[in-house]
Amino acid sequence: MKRIAIFASGNGTNAERIMEYFTTNNDVKIELILSNNPDAGVLQRARKFDVQKMVFTREELYKSDKVVDTLLKKGIDFVILAGFLWLIPLSILKQFPDRIINIHPALLPKYGGKGMFGHHVHEAVITNKEKLSGITIHYVNEHYDEGNIIFQATCEISDDDTADSLASKIHELEYQHFPVVIEKLISVN
Repeated sequence: MKRIAIFASGNGTNAERIMEYFTTNNDVKIELILSNNPDAGVLQRARKFDVQKMVFTREELYKSDKVVDTLLKKGIDFVILAGFLWLIPLSILKQFPDRIINIHPALLPKYGGKGMFGHHVHEAVITNKEKLSGITIHYVNEHYDEGNIIFQATCEISDDDTADSLASKIHELEYQHFPVVIEKLISVN
């Protein structure tokens, strides 16, 4: 059985979709939801699926081994970032080489990097009058949104799209593709 830990900072709709997707898969278990935000909606969503939760501080992530030790103790095989806003420290990257996966709400390498998350991305895409946007699923390295790309899916942007309407299109792509790509990656590792 492969064990997954999901890091999320916010509402957790992607995390919920992943938990839901794997509920009937006997080869994969969502073992742990980790968040840097004690008020994150993802923590409530985890309760629905009876998934253990861990909330940590910046100091616990970057200046101690608390988080990485927990991942190792739980026997985690893959780490999924689903709306997690902090860089993953080297201590975790070294323990999970090519086994930390992130989803980004744009077509990288465009519109990536520090500060480019959620609504900020969609506003930038609309402001620049792009004709296409989409999602990028990629491996995580020590830089924001610079890991090797695993998968991309696109959607067209119409002239009357707003950041909100584009966000809705992007969410649909995320929900449709992220769990499936995770499952494929796990099955070959």
